Amino acid sequence: MCRTIEGKISMKTLIAPGVTDAERASEPHVLFSAWMRHFIVNRERHAAIEAGVDWDAPADLTHDIRRAFVRSFQRFELGEGGDGGRLLRKAGAVAGVSQLQALRLLVREEQLHSELFLRGLRHLGAPPLESHWSDRAFTALRRALGLRTELALFLTAETVAMPYFVALARYEQDEVIRTVGRRIVLDEEHHVDFQIDQLARGFATLRPAARPLVLALWTVVAIGATAVLAIDHAPALRLCGLRPLTFSREALRGFRRAARAALWP
Repeated sequence: MCRTIEGKISMKTLIAPGVTDAERASEPHVLFSAWMRHFIVNRERHAAIEAGVDWDAPADLTHDIRRAFVRSFQRFELGEGGDGGRLLRKAGAVAGVSQLQALRLLVREEQLHSELFLRGLRHLGAPPLESHWSDRAFTALRRALGLRTELALFLTAETVAMPYFVALARYEQDEVIRTVGRRIVLDEEHHVDFQIDQLARGFATLRPAARPLVLALWTVVAIGATAVLAIDHAPALRLCGLRPLTFSREALRGFRRAARAALWP
């Protein structure tokens, strides 16, 4: 069963079954083999959602609406577009075969998200960005850290962005924009679960007394990530019916649930 990060999210009809609780309690090779099967089957769900959408349809949106989504999609396309090579090399030194293979499949799904945002930008008639300070800062930070901390940063990014993706999936004025959101929500709930499963094993040797401190420091990072997203994507959030403060509350609530699940499985 998928462990939702936000109780009010009503997108469950879009979310395919993931890894079961029994598989989650199994040995690592059983757990991550189950994740491999999930990622492979998920490709069919991607195709089913995308097949009914006219990606070449013109965007019948005002200039201001178009500009807001262009700004948002450009930043997400850039952030999702890494090849994951450094992360996979770090994982290759410590992970088992099935975990590493599952991680490769997850990285590929993240790259597909970049391609989705790129298709959205073409629909909106805008080019991708070459670079942005927030992406450079995030990339430099995670490259300087170990595997567990890098995975924790990925979990942070995915959980704080989730309320926006859910709202995007409900956007009524444009089918392409709505489909980008639906496709990403389909994946990201499970990506969060996958990261929790990895981190729970990484935190297994952490002393109980140290866990509240880790959560406190981790929360500081999440607050910063939420603030950047709320400010940088504010026009698109409002178009999707989310005020930045409402988004921030939902984002941090989802982050805390995921972080606690990883620290206290």
